[in-house]
Amino acid sequence: MADPDILTTLKILIIGESGVGKSSLLLRFTDDTFDPEQAATIGVDFKVKTLTVDGNKAKLAIWDTAGQERFRTLTPSYYRGAQGVILVYDVCSKSSFNKLDAWLNELETFSTKHDLIKMLVGNKIDQAKREVTKEDGLKFARKHQMLFIEASAKTKEGVQCAFEELVEKIIQTPGLWETDGKRGTVSMNDQGAGASACGGYCII
Repeated sequence: MADPDILTTLKILIIGESGVGKSSLLLRFTDDTFDPEQAATIGVDFKVKTLTVDGNKAKLAIWDTAGQERFRTLTPSYYRGAQGVILVYDVCSKSSFNKLDAWLNELETFSTKHDLIKMLVGNKIDQAKREVTKEDGLKFARKHQMLFIEASAKTKEGVQCAFEELVEKIIQTPGLWETDGKRGTVSMNDQGAGASACGGYCII
């Protein structure tokens, strides 16, 4: 039975280099679990979770893509139709941060919705050996008109917030998710995402 309260179903992608913690972020968000021995994703993993933001209930179909080069040929079709993307880097890995441009290029090439909402997440802030400052992340996000937050899949910090902010922004962009048969009766929070309790992110 379809839930009549669900406003829309959204396709969300999680992309980024292998080992940055994409699957760990997804598992923390959907199942509230953390596995330090999390194996690398082969191809694509997929989870569904319902989230209520500003009184609007959305069903999220979240695709977790492999970051490894040898699985990259599997991914182009998964970009199709996505309304939101979470681009993840590891704050302890400068190289994962340096590869963000390449991931954005891939997104640009394969995504079919060019006004899709992008969220940049700096993961693993629980670890001490940081190589990428928060300012670096913020600067990159501003340059590319992305939302931004730092998070830790291990401690939970920022994880729920990253998904909530992304979904809120998508819902505030009706052209992204509305279909002809659906009237957009969306209750808007006038202050936008800045009214949420989340800190440490930027809204462009």
